[in-house]
Amino acid sequence: MFKKVLVANRGEIALRVIRACKELGIKTVTIHSEADAAGLHVRAADEKVCVGPADAALSYRNIPNVLSAAEITGADAIHPGYGFLSENAHFAEVCESIGIKFIGPTSDNIAMMGDKAKAREVVAQRGLPITPGSLGKLQSEDDALRAAQKIGFPVIIKATAGGGGRGMRVVSKAEDLGRAFRAAQAEAKSTFGNEGVYLERYFLEPRHIEVQVLADHQGHVIHLGERDCSVQRRHQKLVEETPSPVIDDKLRRDIGYVAVEAVRAVQYRNVGTIEFLLDKDRNFFFMEVNTRIQVEHPITEMVTGIDLIKEQIRLAAGQPLTIRQRDVMINGHSIECRINAEDPETFTPSPGLITKYSAPGGFGVRVDSAMESGATVVPHYDSMIAKLITHGRDRQEAIARMRRALDEFVIDGIKTTIPLHRRIFDDANFQKSHVSTAFLEQLLAR
Repeated sequence: MFKKVLVANRGEIALRVIRACKELGIKTVTIHSEADAAGLHVRAADEKVCVGPADAALSYRNIPNVLSAAEITGADAIHPGYGFLSENAHFAEVCESIGIKFIGPTSDNIAMMGDKAKAREVVAQRGLPITPGSLGKLQSEDDALRAAQKIGFPVIIKATAGGGGRGMRVVSKAEDLGRAFRAAQAEAKSTFGNEGVYLERYFLEPRHIEVQVLADHQGHVIHLGERDCSVQRRHQKLVEETPSPVIDDKLRRDIGYVAVEAVRAVQYRNVGTIEFLLDKDRNFFFMEVNTRIQVEHPITEMVTGIDLIKEQIRLAAGQPLTIRQRDVMINGHSIECRINAEDPETFTPSPGLITKYSAPGGFGVRVDSAMESGATVVPHYDSMIAKLITHGRDRQEAIARMRRALDEFVIDGIKTTIPLHRRIFDDANFQKSHVSTAFLEQLLAR
């Protein structure tokens, strides 16, 4: 097992990793930017190293500075959390080359699955169901048009190195394809440094389903059931739940089997997530692999009792999985709300001083956050400041606890999305699970 882990992240996920390390008896080092010097995660670690100014490119994404912090503190492993360097194959490769363990999949895994077009090719070659679309990167607008005409409109153009809704364009007719193709390429290049794009059929009002997988270095692979992430705005998830209300035992076995086979196809190691679209006829299609821990991992922990961060660390240390698929039990229902520092009406960021912070509690309620009264939400990073998670015997109890917890949650001094979440959980369609990826737009329109 590792003696000292450097946490190459910030905020709630950094604090989450530090807590897991402490329970495993591992010393921790946290990096921080100048803007985060007073952060709760910085105070929680055994050691701290400032790696640069507020700009993430000069601090949290600054590979030489991060590796220098690991070297001077004697860390033998680095946990990247999510975002920043978590899916950077070059960073993982450099860690491997200098003998520092990257707590995540191999650099080859990240490189292959990080290219979403390549991932589709690999999965298709395995005979597994993928969303209809182009295989490989599109080389030109003409290639895009031919692929779109073959599968039919509407289509969606996606960045091969993308995520978080960036580098995406939905196209409903052929005459709009060229402009959308160029716009997606430009955004992909400016955001990810890679202008590669591919094309898929655009499903109207599907559900977004993902499966949590774990794979050790001995070749064992299991899944921990699915998460339903359909409530989202512009491809950014806002509410996640598990198990999905629309997936029965047979479909769960089928989609879990495909997820495990996709992992085996690329000899994936560590923790990852296989993402699918589920259409109105209950057909599911592979979309992509996320080669990191997900923001929404706590709901899987709540229903399985498995600490995914500890599993990441153990797997990275070469330890085998201690459970088999038959041992995985799903207990009850869990829901997560992402609480963002945003205006709930306009979704514009709302940084500033938190004058009062009072988190909810009680049976079946969990809050993952690094905020506190007197903390400042800085404008330089992602706006998510807390994750509110509830667990119940069934979906109705989990919803009831979430509504109660949202009413208890107090964050003063800035605007947050708590009022929007209250509106979502009060909605009759949500309560009946009549949702899709178009749910939030429809709710806001009403």
